Parts: sequence; C-alpha cells; structure tokens
Amino acid sequence: MPKRVLTGRVTSDKMDKTVTVSVDRRIMHPLYKKFIRRSKKYAAHDEANTCQIGDSVRIEECRPISKRKTWLVVERNGGALAASEPDVAAPAQP
Repeated sequence: MPKRVLTGRVTSDKMDKTVTVSVDRRIMHPLYKKFIRRSKKYAAHDEANTCQIGDSVRIEECRPISKRKTWLVVERNGGALAASEPDVAAPAQP
C-alpha cells in the first residue's frame, strides 16, 4: 500500500525535531454546492530542525514516532531536505 503524501505550510517550529504543518483542502458543501476550505494540522518529524515558519513542505506518512507524530518531512520549499543529502564536510577518500 503506498504511503500518503500531503503538501502544507509550517505553522510552528517551536518543538525539537518536530514541526506543525497545516494542510488545506477544498470540499464542496453538500447542500449549497459551494467550495469551502477545510484545514487540519499534522505533527511531522524534522530530524535536522531545518524547517521554519512559513515554509512549504511535503510530508509523508510513516510509522508512529510518538503519540501524535506519524508523518515525516520529505521536501522543503520544493527541494529535498539537507539531512538526506550526503555530507559535504567530510574529506574525500582517495
């Protein structure tokens, strides 16, 4: 079964290794047939503490990390996270 992937905006980065992501979606009202916005907040794991308030992030479903945290940040502002890139400060092996 594929993992769910959502896109949202970071609303809080005050916790250590955790960000709060607000995900908006549009639904049609069943009676009035007007599109309305619904939003939900998710706690997502940010290993390197790189995300800041206002960043656009993509989160992916993962195993439970804590009581509320079952999402993992995989992209930040359209690019992959720096934690997933190879370490450039390490010297190259001959």
